[in-house]
Amino acid sequence: MTKKIRKAVFPVAGLGTRFLPATKAVPKEMLTVVDRPVIQHVVDEARAAGIEHFIFVTGRNKAVIEDHFDIQYELDRTLEERGKAKERAALAGDLPGPGETSFTRQQVPLGLGHAVWCARELVGDEPFALLLPDMLHHGVKPCLKGMIDAHERHGGNLVAVYEVPDSETHQYGICGVEKKNDALAITSMVEKPAKGTSPSNLAISGRYILGPEIFKILETQERGAGGEIQLTDAMITLAKQQDFYAHVFDGAIYDCGMKIGFLLANLNLGLEREDLAPALRAEIARLGA
Repeated sequence: MTKKIRKAVFPVAGLGTRFLPATKAVPKEMLTVVDRPVIQHVVDEARAAGIEHFIFVTGRNKAVIEDHFDIQYELDRTLEERGKAKERAALAGDLPGPGETSFTRQQVPLGLGHAVWCARELVGDEPFALLLPDMLHHGVKPCLKGMIDAHERHGGNLVAVYEVPDSETHQYGICGVEKKNDALAITSMVEKPAKGTSPSNLAISGRYILGPEIFKILETQERGAGGEIQLTDAMITLAKQQDFYAHVFDGAIYDCGMKIGFLLANLNLGLEREDLAPALRAEIARLGA
């Protein structure tokens, strides 16, 4: 019987240099897609999947993320005094419960693998979810929920993937796969394969379910590309000992770490809002877009 996935790790220590000067004082994870910070969208996905404990790996100048997932008493009291019950209830509904959030520091920027390793004591000896906040997954069924359902069926480690054009595979981490019963077993993982050498067009999308054994590997993992401890390198090592499966996400993915992805997320999610869509469509038409 597989262990339940109760904990999720969110690496939020990045500097967000692509969005300077906006991110000089505001963490990139707190930039808003419509009216919710990017990190809130990703935490919403995890909560919808049944996650019980939210672990944030932070860095300097990220305290506002911790504040965001806490009660702001002055604001709460002001909303109550002004009779804004709807807004007050919405804020309360977004908050994880007492004791459901933990924060730990990644003091040095040594890459994603190192950030994951920094969460080892909080995760403990159980499988866990890993969600990259830059990658906003938007679909009818939350990506992580689909992954947890698959994990309950066949266990193993899971990596979410999505199809990209063959001409663009050299820009992504790519998984090679083969059918195994009702699942897609991962046969290889390649970071940015040279043109014409990609094992498939399935790109890694920033959602993972990993066994706790990954921490021991990361502890002694040599630095890879960019002088950083690469999570992909550790997963390749773990794949020699444990099964890895690909979960193909059925929905839209917006890379909010890139300006065009961030703008597209705002546009498309705004067009799905009944209170915003008519005016937004009218403005788009007026601009001749």
